[in-house]
This record gives sequence, structure tokens and C-alpha cells, in this order.
Amino acid sequence: MEIKSAKFVRGIVNMDPILKDGLPQVAFIGRSNVGKSSVINSLVGSKTLVKIGKVPGKTTEINYFLINNKFYFVDLPGYGYAQGGKVQIEKIRNMIVLYLRETGTKPTLVILIIDIKAGLMEFDKNSLAVLREEGINYLVVANKSDKLNQKEASEQLKKIRRDANEDDIVLYSSTEKPRSKLILDKILL
Repeated sequence: MEIKSAKFVRGIVNMDPILKDGLPQVAFIGRSNVGKSSVINSLVGSKTLVKIGKVPGKTTEINYFLINNKFYFVDLPGYGYAQGGKVQIEKIRNMIVLYLRETGTKPTLVILIIDIKAGLMEFDKNSLAVLREEGINYLVVANKSDKLNQKEASEQLKKIRRDANEDDIVLYSSTEKPRSKLILDKILL
């Protein structure tokens, strides 16, 4: 299966009927500035579906994209950076927790995107703990692998695997097509 169509449906900040409309959901989560928008765009074969901000922390809603008229990609706001300061950061954290724990929505897969250079940060570890506690299937994607040479990428990947206590981590760059297929194969099973 491949992605043939992708369109923005709407952004939400609270409870909304789209949360329980019956279509499967694949959610994307990660810190601001890890390249979440670029990853989603690379998977759907578009440069403009998900807006890429010049300033991190622009996404303040949970954005729904209909894929192949069969399921959603759900872009959760980036955490760890927000222009509104601590209040906005807390609001985003609460929105993510609401989506994962309190809406009753159970995504078929959550893709946790991290920056391979930065490694696993505290909120990434917290996100993994929530996903494990809730029994949600997840995939960790170490993005921006093109920013490191092969040796550096290998060393960082070992460290991330150790820190995450997770072996199945996909090394990724939104500029490399074969890597997109690795993720799509896991999403579209």
C-alpha cells in the first residue's frame, strides 16, 4: 500500500467528534524543532501539506490529516518550546496527555520523533513511559540522520537505544526516500 492522497481536515484543541469517528489514527509526537512536519511531509510525498514554521513551537493544535480517505495522520503539537512561555508549554503538555490518556482515542500507532543529535530528552522519556503505560503501539524515529556521518549516527543510535530501553528505532532523514518506506511499511500494515 502507498499513500495516494493526503489532505488537512482540521485542528482541534479540546474534545471533538473527530476523535471518535471510527477511522484509525497514526499520531506523531516530538519536541519542537525535531522535524516532525518534514517527516510527515516526506511520508505523504508533499512539501506543503504540513506547514513548516521558521520558528519552533508554531503548532498549538492537534492537526488531523486524512490519508487515502481511510485513516488519519495526527500531528500533535511539539513540546519543550513555546512562544507563550511556561503557560503555553503546560497547555501543550496537557493537550498531548488529553489525547493519549483521556479522550478514549487509541491511536493504532504513535511515532515518537527525536533529533538524533540531541538524543532522548526528558519529555521523550516521559512520552515513552505514557505510551508503555497506556499499551499504545509506538515507533521511535531518530530524525535528521543526514546531519551526522555514519560513525556518529551509529554511536548516537546505540546511546538512544540504551536510554530508551528500546531496540526498534528507525534512523531517518526526510531527504532519503528509502527511509520513508521503512516507516510506511510499519504504518500501513
